[in-house]
Amino acid sequence: MMRDMVEQLYLVKDNNCAETTLRVINDRYALGLKEEDFKLVGGYGAGFGCGITCGVLAAGIAAIGKMTIQGRAHATEGFKELCAAYVAAFKEKIGCLDCTDVKEKYFAGEERRCLSAVQLGADLFEQFAAEHGLCPAEGSGK
Repeated sequence: MMRDMVEQLYLVKDNNCAETTLRVINDRYALGLKEEDFKLVGGYGAGFGCGITCGVLAAGIAAIGKMTIQGRAHATEGFKELCAAYVAAFKEKIGCLDCTDVKEKYFAGEERRCLSAVQLGADLFEQFAAEHGLCPAEGSGK
């Protein structure tokens, strides 16, 4: 389970919420991301640094893109709807979408930070991927 990898990456290796989320998804679904690729989501942590969209949510959407986009997002049938479904599932599971609200609900001090929210996000992604048959897209650069 991805949840089991979260604590090590998030607390011990000090990745932010988005980096942790994308790393566990990459490991679980063999997305083929390279170390440099995780820099692409580094700025998603702490709600893009200003408390807006949760980095766990944003990294999940990035992974869905990697797994499903064929060529371009606009040309990938059902991609927009899949993203909307993931956002709705995230809101239902976590209870909110913005980092400020997630932090208010889940932040457990500097030592544990938002660990439980990142773990819930990992659980959600696994469930969503299974329900929607997500796997790496052919030709996605994997």
